Amino acid sequence: MALDGLLLHQIDQELQAKLPCRINKIQNISDVELLWTLRSAQQTLRLLISLHSTYNRIHFTKANYTTLESPTNFVMLLRKQLEGGFIRKCEQVGLDRVLHMEVEARDELGDLHRHDLYIELMGKYANLVLVDESGIISDALKRIPIFENSKRLIHPGARYELPKQDETKHDPFTCREQDLDDQRPLSAQLHGTSPLLARELQYRMQKQEPLASVMREIRESHTLYLHSSGEKTLFHCIPLTHLGSEPTTFPLMEGMDVLFYEKEERVRIKQQSGDIARVIRRELNKDRNKLPKLLQALDEAMDCERYREYGDLLFAYGSQLQKQPTITLPSFEREEEVTIPIDMRFDLRHNANRYYQKYHKQRRAQSILKEQIALCEEQIRYFEQLEAQLEIASVPDAMEIREELVHQGYMKARKAGIHRRAKGKQAPHFTTFEINGVRVYLGKNNLQNEYLTRTLARKSDLWFHAKGYHGAHVICTDPQPEESLLRTCAMLAAYYSKGRYSSSVPVDYCAIRQLKKVPGSKAGMVTMQSYRTIYIDPDAKAIAALHADHQIRK
Repeated sequence: MALDGLLLHQIDQELQAKLPCRINKIQNISDVELLWTLRSAQQTLRLLISLHSTYNRIHFTKANYTTLESPTNFVMLLRKQLEGGFIRKCEQVGLDRVLHMEVEARDELGDLHRHDLYIELMGKYANLVLVDESGIISDALKRIPIFENSKRLIHPGARYELPKQDETKHDPFTCREQDLDDQRPLSAQLHGTSPLLARELQYRMQKQEPLASVMREIRESHTLYLHSSGEKTLFHCIPLTHLGSEPTTFPLMEGMDVLFYEKEERVRIKQQSGDIARVIRRELNKDRNKLPKLLQALDEAMDCERYREYGDLLFAYGSQLQKQPTITLPSFEREEEVTIPIDMRFDLRHNANRYYQKYHKQRRAQSILKEQIALCEEQIRYFEQLEAQLEIASVPDAMEIREELVHQGYMKARKAGIHRRAKGKQAPHFTTFEINGVRVYLGKNNLQNEYLTRTLARKSDLWFHAKGYHGAHVICTDPQPEESLLRTCAMLAAYYSKGRYSSSVPVDYCAIRQLKKVPGSKAGMVTMQSYRTIYIDPDAKAIAALHADHQIRK
């Protein structure tokens, strides 16, 4: 579900508490997500504004986001007109899902101007509109021409008009219960009320809890309550008691990060790495289709001895035979008869020579086909590994997978997009934890794994990898870790692998000195000389807590 007006009302209260703020930087996370770096009197804040059709929202964030290298034209305009300015006011328009933000900023000549920014968080119609002092639209994230919406034009040069509100609805903060109609759902009678919240209000009112009491609870709430309902997570700033489940609680702004970050990260990865997934699927399909053909060709090549026998028989009996489509002769090697197909275009001697040529050709092909089959199987394993890595990748991880594919010639380099590390100047984007003073490193793709295993790790450090699964390399810098740390490292290796949804996942571990790179293999491929195995149950909550409490932010 998306935000409703009453939840946005509480978010707006927390935004107002930080004002005024100076706008230091405006960046793109994606085409529909903006990250603002603000400075208040006490602290530096990061404001996320998402205009995604499903996950649209606004809140302060502490999550790490990768920004686009080339901002959109709209963000360039916002930078020109708003960066360095101050947000003086942020208020909700009624109880609608629209925030009005006033920004004062100076132009190139030093003259002070007021800009109005309207943040419309209305599902698939979510938009961000910049309006000048005279009420004229300077630009919008999503322009809406007249032929798309005849009632409301969102285009540079047009006069901005707020979305129309339903004047038949009541203000829930001042409404009395006797004003409500029993025949209509509360979402159709109260401003800012979603169907989910309406069901909760109806449930509580049936339990004899006054509407004013519930609205007071909403007004005083600074908490987000998350309820799991099947595959969905339902949420609001009050407990949804009608669901009958125990909620997970977070401070309001932190809860928005917890709720949306991973979901929208998947969307961002899909947007930024869709072409990577297509290339991987294409190569996988090509190799999977190729392998049975190679195996069939090898089977035929392994049966080459029969062609030599055909040639021997034709030379031995050639002077006694008449040419015909098939000739049956007794075998020299077995107590049976052999039927030999004859090409009627050639004489028997020529047919015998052709069979000898085919025999020698297929005999030579045996070793070549075995090499091709081994190479094809290696390619399949490699692209299956990349496919698994892409499933657990963040946006920077996915871009490093792209870099690897570009380097090997499977993809073309692109000029603009996500920040890319300068070749030879910066380490890959691996994850670092500090647990009881011990550094633990996590590599989620081949470039990271290769760097951690071959460059960063010491010979005495421990290396972890899920046995029998494509997955991450984990490095523990303590050669003799305690049991709890050992299991934590094993859980990281198990969770960031194809076995993350299994139980009792085997994880091999050994000292770095026991690893050996396979000559001529892809990056990140190693073999172990000796190792131990531990069995672990991956726990998503434990991994989330590990990231929250022990990850070192770069």
